[in-house]
Amino acid sequence: MKFSSLTGNSQKLDGGAMFGNAPKVLWEKWIKADDLNRIPLATKSLLVETENHKILFETGIGSFMAPKYRERFGVQENTHILLEGLDDLGLSEKDITEIFLSHLHFDHAGGLLKSWEPEKPPELLFPHARFFVSRNAWERANYPHQRDRASFIPDLNKRLQESGRLHIVEEDLVFHFDDLAIRQFISNGHTPGMICSDLRFNGHRLVVAADLMPGMPWVHLPITMGYDRSPEQLIDEKKALLISVVEDDAWVFFTHDNDVAVSKIIYDNEKKKFKPGKSFDKLVRQPL
Repeated sequence: MKFSSLTGNSQKLDGGAMFGNAPKVLWEKWIKADDLNRIPLATKSLLVETENHKILFETGIGSFMAPKYRERFGVQENTHILLEGLDDLGLSEKDITEIFLSHLHFDHAGGLLKSWEPEKPPELLFPHARFFVSRNAWERANYPHQRDRASFIPDLNKRLQESGRLHIVEEDLVFHFDDLAIRQFISNGHTPGMICSDLRFNGHRLVVAADLMPGMPWVHLPITMGYDRSPEQLIDEKKALLISVVEDDAWVFFTHDNDVAVSKIIYDNEKKKFKPGKSFDKLVRQPL
């Protein structure tokens, strides 16, 4: 079983929005802002290759946006970086067999679509993949709240449904692919129905934390995003996950961290806080 971290299109977003009520004097110790107060953010996908499956977790932003929207949302590249990463591994989007989407915000699901072309709606990629999303995340994308309406991609839901390959995931449902077991648990603090994929393999564990913990700075328990629907609920969910991964010596995969792909988590008994442990900046067909 091989694990690869694939970099997608990167983004610059307002640092204050990304760190919620944490003051800039604190969060700028972790990530420096530019002159527009924006911080650099990755959008990463995890590729797991088993004997018979090539499974993708998240697809990043991709390059579906028209130029004016790329500028508005701080998307840095105009080519589909995720597809380039697959090509570097000798793969194409046609080789992917399953895609698990934590939720359908554009920075996690935009990579499902082909690159923007003038006067042409973007088409769905990954023609042989099954798409997995939770029921509540699907409903939220179909009927978004005014607060997060701009986070969803017009017509993406329709394209997924028309593909005939959409699968609605219920909480605690377990999928088995060769020697890999994947359980989905629901986190509602960021957005309703966000699924975190909990991978078990060969006695090991890896959790795709999605926006429950976007990157290393958000391992700090009180740190949340201004984009989170319910910050207090998210902190409770994050604490439960952190306790669990420390007990199991599990890996956590970060979707938005520029410098770290996966990390172990440790608990500092003296300082009474969680912090990152052993980590890898990237994975290239690596066993864990």
